[in-house]
Amino acid sequence: MASLSVLDDRAIDPTLDLEAEIARLRKERNAVILAHYYQDGEIQDLADFLGDSLQLSRAAAETDADVIVFCGVHFMAETAKILNPDKIVVLPDLDAGCSLSDSCPAPALARFKELHPDHKVVSYINCSAGVKALSDVICTSSNAKAIVESFPEGTPILFAPDRNLGAFLQKTTGREMLLWQGTCVVHETFSERKLLRLKEEHPEALVIAHPECEEAILRHADRVGSTSYLLKCAQEPEHSAFIVATEAGILHQMQKARPNATFLPLPPEAGCACNNCPYMKLNTMEKLYLCLRDLEPRIELDEGLRLAALAPIERMLELS
Repeated sequence: MASLSVLDDRAIDPTLDLEAEIARLRKERNAVILAHYYQDGEIQDLADFLGDSLQLSRAAAETDADVIVFCGVHFMAETAKILNPDKIVVLPDLDAGCSLSDSCPAPALARFKELHPDHKVVSYINCSAGVKALSDVICTSSNAKAIVESFPEGTPILFAPDRNLGAFLQKTTGREMLLWQGTCVVHETFSERKLLRLKEEHPEALVIAHPECEEAILRHADRVGSTSYLLKCAQEPEHSAFIVATEAGILHQMQKARPNATFLPLPPEAGCACNNCPYMKLNTMEKLYLCLRDLEPRIELDEGLRLAALAPIERMLELS
């Protein structure tokens, strides 16, 4: 009899072919696996749909599966549940949170809104259902500019929770906004000093950056945009080398699309692997198998909260 390993108090036979078992369970459960570009490469390769936050929101809204397995972080799975109240939504690891979402607790935003009752609230999708419920409209980095510009000139806007994306939008739209002071633990750690060194060592490389990065990084970037936009930039045939200032998981798809190109992940200031999101990387193949097998852990939402959070998401999808 094979020995058993234990993960999260649930036994897994180490002789199992996890890919085959995931494929079997996916079919049996009529499940769809959605994965973000920041997941480990082996999970990306198994996904039915791979994308950034906007693409995954659309996929979640359109799926006819009975079960949604969201390989991402908690707010993403929560968004899928908001859009699909009658479907089972599972997240491989319930502790896969988000530092940006955590930086903006809903009660704190509610108090801040009371101080600025004339402001429209535009919230980046990297936030909790509670924050979404307090918002007029949600945005992603793919559609944030269009969302902000959908309001008439002069409309006071409170943008939450990412101050860096908010500052970038102020610069690109010319709109003054009140910015919540949240940041992403990955994107705020990139080193300008190391970026300048990489540019000296690779003068031919195109610098591509996510707008969650600090201004010190963005001012050196040749292209700034969402995760899916950066993936498109990496396929520009006139460039064969890229310095990539976002979570390093995206390099898996970039390398698949351009196997002969050079992709250099921008390192953080500290000597650590901090350009890997610790929350995204909590999801593993073993946990993906277990959540399909057990249909746990599930995302559940109070119906009143879900409906309040649904309206600004639907508004986003309409504007997109």
